[in-house]
Amino acid sequence: MDARLNPLGAGAPATDIKAEIRRLAREKNAVILAHYYQDPEIQDLADFVGDSLDLSRKAAATDADVIAFCGVKFMAEVAKILSPDKTVVLPDLKAGCSLEDSCPPEQFAAFRRAHPDHLSLTYINCSAAVKAESDIIVTSSSAEKIINQLPADQKILFAPDKHLGAWLNRKTGRDMLLWDGSCIVHERFSVTELLKLKAQHPAAPVLAHPECPAAILDLAHYVGATSGILNYALNSPEPVLIVATEPNIIHQMQLKAPHKTFIGAPGADGNCGCNMCPYMALNTLEKLHMALRDLKPEITVPEDVRLRAKVSLDRMLEMSAAVSPVPIRGD
Repeated sequence: MDARLNPLGAGAPATDIKAEIRRLAREKNAVILAHYYQDPEIQDLADFVGDSLDLSRKAAATDADVIAFCGVKFMAEVAKILSPDKTVVLPDLKAGCSLEDSCPPEQFAAFRRAHPDHLSLTYINCSAAVKAESDIIVTSSSAEKIINQLPADQKILFAPDKHLGAWLNRKTGRDMLLWDGSCIVHERFSVTELLKLKAQHPAAPVLAHPECPAAILDLAHYVGATSGILNYALNSPEPVLIVATEPNIIHQMQLKAPHKTFIGAPGADGNCGCNMCPYMALNTLEKLHMALRDLKPEITVPEDVRLRAKVSLDRMLEMSAAVSPVPIRGD
């Protein structure tokens, strides 16, 4: 670490900032959350590491007064929606998401008005305001189960990820109307480079996130959410696996299965560097320290928006847990 960037002062050992972060977390009664796509140093400091919704639910179940969410803004908003009485901070307020950016609330509301007979299934990678305009929120792990509970003749619009939506159409036989959004990280994987990598490791399974384009998914042995990819990687008998999602998840794989080799799927330039999420990378140890020290930047969600967004989230949680179909009205 550059001493000029060390908030503890020039000359202080870089390791001191980790101890100071832990001290501040105790002092502020804070829980630290880290998404799988965060820098490994942040993952190692966190109380919980995981998918965005799972992290928010775990934080809500704690008696913490403060949630320090090392992820991106929409994830921190979900934490606030589920824990309105807790202070939620994000190390860098500019840590956004290309999917969220692709779906402005005003345009989404107009899209809904143009298709009043469609039920809105919305991927969790969107703003709180878009969640408030939606009927049901879905995650990549829950979407298929939820879609299969809806009547076959129910028209559905799906936003904001067109690649996830197209994959779900293939899986369920639906013809959902898709919003034209995508994840800049998952779009950067190269079919040509992946085929070269598969040729070098013919026995290695390819694990891919459904935010990838169809051409990448067609080469995958397993398609699933980040938690599903992690579980598959740990339980597979194969010693070498190829991972087509943000490469920081490989840190958890290496921690839990050090005897295996995990290879990040290459981007168009033949390496993994272009597949690092630039938004996730904005969060650093220094910014986490300052967020805990100052309790800023704080994430707020207007109460009317929070309550409407929580309805769509609660519907997802209910349908995800359901054994039999749950009736849903498009109100």
